[in-house]
Amino acid sequence: MRSLSVVIPVFNEEKNINILLDELVKALSGSNIDFEIILVDDGSVDGTALELQHAVSKFQNLKVIQFRRNFGQTAALQAGLDYSSKENICFMDGDLQNDPADIPRLLDKLYEGYDLVCGWRLERKDNWFLRTLPSRLAAALISRVTGVYLHDFGSPLKVMKKDLACQFRLYGDMHRFIPVLAKDIGASIVEVPVNHRKRHFGKSKYGLGRTFRVLLDLIWLKFLLGYAKKPLHFFGYPGIFAFLLGLAIALKVVYDRFFNFIPAGDRPLLMFGIMLIVIAVQFIFSGILAELLVRTYHESQRKPIYSIRKVFSSISSKEDLLKAGNL
Repeated sequence: MRSLSVVIPVFNEEKNINILLDELVKALSGSNIDFEIILVDDGSVDGTALELQHAVSKFQNLKVIQFRRNFGQTAALQAGLDYSSKENICFMDGDLQNDPADIPRLLDKLYEGYDLVCGWRLERKDNWFLRTLPSRLAAALISRVTGVYLHDFGSPLKVMKKDLACQFRLYGDMHRFIPVLAKDIGASIVEVPVNHRKRHFGKSKYGLGRTFRVLLDLIWLKFLLGYAKKPLHFFGYPGIFAFLLGLAIALKVVYDRFFNFIPAGDRPLLMFGIMLIVIAVQFIFSGILAELLVRTYHESQRKPIYSIRKVFSSISSKEDLLKAGNL
């Protein structure tokens, strides 16, 4: 039987809780899925906590995690992942805009051999100027920068294998970059159109302000994926360029001094060349220090620099042969 943990962060969604749980249980119970629902209360200040307490006594397959304060959607998703017990994970929002009826279809697609199935809100029911347009522009930018081409990076509805989700830690606002993090470790990804509904209760927590945070996160993500394992390359290339340029300028000044008899002491060009050489040395030493920090980080946590999908072997260990009675 297929198994699934549905992780849902909620923040001030008291009117949506019961409707959401009823729809989820109905959609998953009729699809031969062994499931659990994990609701993470991200420091709600309305009646959400009380509704969740009542829901626990009503639904047997429900877990509730209550934060002491609002830590953000990414932290809520990571907490739900940490407390999940099934072999597959589904992330979705608690505002009823995601349709629970889409989950079995996404799970079916996952079992076709994919590691991550992303929902694509093909016909969004949001404000076009404040939500839809910024989301599409952000998706185009993220695709161009990261090389992971999806139509909808902002869709919260995703289904993935738990062993994949456990290979990266979510922090900051990195939940929207889950497909990029997954692709970086070699995951197979597919995008599936899903139903998107209007919000009827509560207020949206999204706005134009998130667009600017996405841009900042994207800069960090580009460095993280491209140079986190080799920071000397990030600092070294501009360092080498600055050194060669500074050296060329210094040699030009020296040539002019001895062959063209142009005084060198009062030429700003000389100071500019020396400055470039000093900057180059600083860049290269910064890269060396970053390399040392990265090596310390990986070795102290015993964090591998690779990701294994499966291990196959035709050779049985001695312990396996003893268990089988062959020795």
